[in-house]
Amino acid sequence: MNIEQARFNMIEQQIRPWNVLDLDVLELLTVVRREEFVPAAYKSLAFSDTEIPLPGGENMLAPKIEARLLQEAAVKKHEQVLEIGAGSGYMAALLCYKARHVTTVEIDPELKALAANNLAAYGITNVEVALGNGAQGWDQSETKSYDAIVISGSLAALPDAFLKQLNVGGRIVAILGEAPVMTAQIITRTSESNYSARHLFETDVKPLREAAVHSHFKF
Repeated sequence: MNIEQARFNMIEQQIRPWNVLDLDVLELLTVVRREEFVPAAYKSLAFSDTEIPLPGGENMLAPKIEARLLQEAAVKKHEQVLEIGAGSGYMAALLCYKARHVTTVEIDPELKALAANNLAAYGITNVEVALGNGAQGWDQSETKSYDAIVISGSLAALPDAFLKQLNVGGRIVAILGEAPVMTAQIITRTSESNYSARHLFETDVKPLREAAVHSHFKF
């Protein structure tokens, strides 16, 4: 396999047609080598339009979905980012190039170790990989908040805890709903008490483990 040609084809044939047109994002997809975050048994699928199996029955999201979520999060260099669902560490690697610091949370100890090892091997130092259940929010203390929250998996509904952890002007990118049709949304905190939501696209991805089943917050 010609890796660079496969990477080029992934970007041009899968990702651009999904309205991922931000030049910084497209450049990042060439800089961060996706194949380095794919389990060895599946490296031939690193650039395919498919989910890739991970230990513990989890999956890497398809490249076009990862790229679209990254674009919509619109992370800036001074921002603190929270990711729920570290997986192999690939999304955290993408986010950390755009952010000041990324905290990525993984519930599965094997995956937590995999993500940490992959990120360390790649020389990334501004990502913390934490072990725990982040599906209902993370860092419950009022002193910890984030400028962007990316949820790498689906939730039936968005728990209120995430809304409270978001700084004013901050964004949550999440895939909400239940199979077979879920909706990717971006939720922005517009003031201390107000939020706005915008639908991005429909999809169907694996739910986060131990996710909450409902939220009191209505968009």
